[in-house]
Amino acid sequence: MTSPGSPIDDVLDELASRRAGDAPTHGGRILSYVYDPGLAEIDRLAADAAAMVQPVNGLDPTVFGSVASCERDLITFARTAFGSDDAVGSITSGGTESCVLAVLAAREHSGTRAGSGSIVMPSTAHAAFDKAAKLLGVTARRVPVDPITTRVDPQAMAGAVTDDTFLLVASAPNYPTGALDPIEEIGAVALDLGLPLHVDACLGGFALAWWPEELPAWDLRVPGVTSLSADFHKYGYAPKGASILLHTDRDRHRAAYFATTDWPGYPIVNATLLGSRSAAGLASAWAITRHLGAEGFSKLVGDISSAQSALIDTIRNIDGLRVVGDPQGPVFAVAADHDAPDPVDPHRWADEVAARGFILQAQPGFTQSDGTVLAPSTHLTITPVTERIVGELSEALVLGAADARGVAPAQAPAALAELGAAFASGAVGVDDALGLDSATTEAVLVGAGIDPHTDPAAASDALDLSAVIAAIDLLPRPVTAKMLTEFLAAFTNP
Repeated sequence: MTSPGSPIDDVLDELASRRAGDAPTHGGRILSYVYDPGLAEIDRLAADAAAMVQPVNGLDPTVFGSVASCERDLITFARTAFGSDDAVGSITSGGTESCVLAVLAAREHSGTRAGSGSIVMPSTAHAAFDKAAKLLGVTARRVPVDPITTRVDPQAMAGAVTDDTFLLVASAPNYPTGALDPIEEIGAVALDLGLPLHVDACLGGFALAWWPEELPAWDLRVPGVTSLSADFHKYGYAPKGASILLHTDRDRHRAAYFATTDWPGYPIVNATLLGSRSAAGLASAWAITRHLGAEGFSKLVGDISSAQSALIDTIRNIDGLRVVGDPQGPVFAVAADHDAPDPVDPHRWADEVAARGFILQAQPGFTQSDGTVLAPSTHLTITPVTERIVGELSEALVLGAADARGVAPAQAPAALAELGAAFASGAVGVDDALGLDSATTEAVLVGAGIDPHTDPAAASDALDLSAVIAAIDLLPRPVTAKMLTEFLAAFTNP
């Protein structure tokens, strides 16, 4: 069966119509996922640079020399920003790939047998390291952090190390709360134990490098730090698809490469998980760093710091809410202040702020392995453009809190609440739920009022995200992961 194609203008009009329902990517209205410098020329520059390399295949930089030359420049820029004159590295497709490659490099360099070994990290480390562990067949051991400061005790990390540990991981800063792990102290542990230490600066590295206030040492200058990752498509302001992984040791860097001549085709040498890969993110990141330079980055980070400080002051003056810990960098989290006479639920607060045009990100509570709990919270990512709207946003935060005060936390859908009770009583086991097939899992979701076949253009209106977060808090985490997998897989399939 064939169908006629559509005129180009009609196709683009249809795409524009579909994009119209998306969360706004510019103007500071969404405080997660996007990183808006507030400079229209950056968008134009990135688009023009990406268009110039649209047909280029990053698979082979000996054929496309522009790939190698742009990578060299970005590595030079990053190693200067992160305090090493001789670091080596690779440009990747994003933070997850950088983290996976960091774990792979450490495992291979250590001689650990594939499918064995462990990494040790704070409980606030990014889930990308759990993905790396699953892909590589290693154990990811999360060490509890202080539930108030959300900082990890370096000696607790040392105590979690076993004979098969081949890597320590720390965050600068972590995503959930914006806390900066004590990198110097963890570096000392790494040196004492003879282990490499990876600093995940994917989120905020290109902001921390120019942060106007003095920070504890956190980058490649710290003794014991052997690798660091940072995303150009976050505070490097490039389009999605550009990150960097730096190593202080050439041999460890090379250990993550895949190379083979043992097949009938062309010799294959891959620095990343991808073979053929777009050069668009690379070229855009290169163009932006060349245009902004260190001075331009410093100015933008100054705007971020100013806005972040003003917003934290706003939160600290709202009865019933508290800033989690002492964030250092461009992100922070807000939780209910249970010492106040009338605590405000952070997720109800986020709903009320959304009604005023600003989208915040709800985060569930998290029970750590020692039984302590990281409170449910709401995450805010601050970008340079936030400085322009900080007054309007502050007002929305205050008024949203007033409307959310006294409102009980959202409840999981009734059907999922019943399921939670069944788990709690032992009537249903986790293995029972994980053994359900796709169709049955979807039926459970639909029965709970969470229909994955909602029109994508109306999904944000149809889904009660606070109720979904409440269900995550209520049900065993492996079960919610299975349900969310089913939801997203069905949501993106016809």
